[in-house]
Amino acid sequence: MKYKDPLVWIPLAISIAVVGGMMLGDLFSGKPYIVDYDRKLNTIFNLIADDYVDTVTVGDLVENAIPKILTELDPHTTYIPAKDLTAVNNELEGSFSGIGISFAIIEDTIRVTQVIPGGPSERAGLMAGDRIVTIDDSTFVGPGLNQIDVRDKHLKGKKNSAVKLGIKRDRTDGLLTFDVIRGDVPVKSVDAAYMVNDETGYIKVNKFGRTTYDEFLNSLILLKSKGASKFIIDLRGNAGGYMETAILMANEFLPQNRLIVFTKGREKRNDSEVWSDGNGSFQEDEIVVLLDEFSASASEIFAGAIQDNDRGLIIGRRSFGKGLVQRQIVLPDSSAIRMTISRYYTPSGRCIQKDYKHGEDKYNQELLDRYSHGELYSQDSIRIDTTQIFTTAHGRKVYGGGGIIPDIFVPNDTSGITSYYMKVANAGLIQKFAYKFADANRAQLTATKDYKRLMKALPSDQALLNDFVYYASRNGVPARWYYINISSKLLTTQLKAVIGQYILGDEAFFPMLNEDDNNIDAAIAAFKEHKAEFPIYPQDEDGKKSH
Repeated sequence: MKYKDPLVWIPLAISIAVVGGMMLGDLFSGKPYIVDYDRKLNTIFNLIADDYVDTVTVGDLVENAIPKILTELDPHTTYIPAKDLTAVNNELEGSFSGIGISFAIIEDTIRVTQVIPGGPSERAGLMAGDRIVTIDDSTFVGPGLNQIDVRDKHLKGKKNSAVKLGIKRDRTDGLLTFDVIRGDVPVKSVDAAYMVNDETGYIKVNKFGRTTYDEFLNSLILLKSKGASKFIIDLRGNAGGYMETAILMANEFLPQNRLIVFTKGREKRNDSEVWSDGNGSFQEDEIVVLLDEFSASASEIFAGAIQDNDRGLIIGRRSFGKGLVQRQIVLPDSSAIRMTISRYYTPSGRCIQKDYKHGEDKYNQELLDRYSHGELYSQDSIRIDTTQIFTTAHGRKVYGGGGIIPDIFVPNDTSGITSYYMKVANAGLIQKFAYKFADANRAQLTATKDYKRLMKALPSDQALLNDFVYYASRNGVPARWYYINISSKLLTTQLKAVIGQYILGDEAFFPMLNEDDNNIDAAIAAFKEHKAEFPIYPQDEDGKKSH
């Protein structure tokens, strides 16, 4: 890609604080030291330390004061305490140090749901379905187990440190002991990549991390080899990550000399433009991008580049609306500030940052306001800022002022949600039943090897539903068949997907869950109607493309 101001890209990346995005960089230089304010703060803290009526730890006071000061700036300038910095950064760096399992606490027991390929637990011999009974000779069974505490305080740890696990495994007598040496555990950015039909590939991206572009490109190449000429890129729920990654991904689809994104800050050195280099391998393939209200930051950079260049269609609901760029500044005590240094703009000139002038509480409530206003269910309820009208490369109108508005709106699907569904879902019974079913049938189901064969090996929808309703009634939720019948499709789809996840991982979960997804149905329909052909032109009143 061609960077018109290469000194700015060191590299750019966007913060995931609150909902999305991170931009790495070095400490600012050349700024005047603000002596008067520094003396004033020191005087206040010294007065408190010397004369305040109660004993106060000044260090704690400072730690609590910094976030409150930063809230006066914008919602995405944030403070990260030293104890949290490594964990926060690891979310985007592609790996962390741990034992390499996914687990769930079911019926007061830690149950291994997935052993991450290439991780320490796989090398040690752990298997999906194992029950962790002891950790370092301490019993971890019974009420009060907390998933976060188990993960962060007992399973994660320093690289090359050891943890001793006592495992109960079906059809094995006694307790098995495994000494697992913690190591690098890969963090996947691409949850799933599979063929929806003979010509359409689907890729689910959960974040824009350090390894995301490589994972994404490998997925595109794999699907292309299977015959894909159309791609559904699912960014729903993706809160963002590195701007640089979003740029590289967009570049794969764009012809040469197309603007991808530009930034503007108060300081000239934070201004930049990034253009496509024409070396992308998928410039002729049709593309649809799925967004929802939780898609933010780098997701919006990618979607904005595709939409504004008329390269593909955006389908779903209006995105979150984060258009601020942060730089991470590490402080002397290894804490950090992620400070907004510029705004980014889509190729048409849109800044999609939503309003934050009315305070953090109002800003954080904005998604709830969308729900109350009916925006998640009706396209006519989207609040469009008609004072910010922009045009795409071929003259389509797009709008700034808060998120990316989709080309094709798909409402939030609530058709199967009933009081019965809410009760079993809130009680965790779908996951619990799925785990018990997977555990009881693990040998034969694991032999299926892929999700299509697994689906054929499962009972019929009605048989699965009957077994689940009986299980739920024994666990506090009586059968109410009027509501069960309304929720039957939703329940069986989720049951099969979670069973698939426990047997074959995310590679089975997403294809099985997507069997009943109206966003994907809309994407396939758009491909069939040739709406996603490149380039996308404005349409006349009769629906024909105007050139």
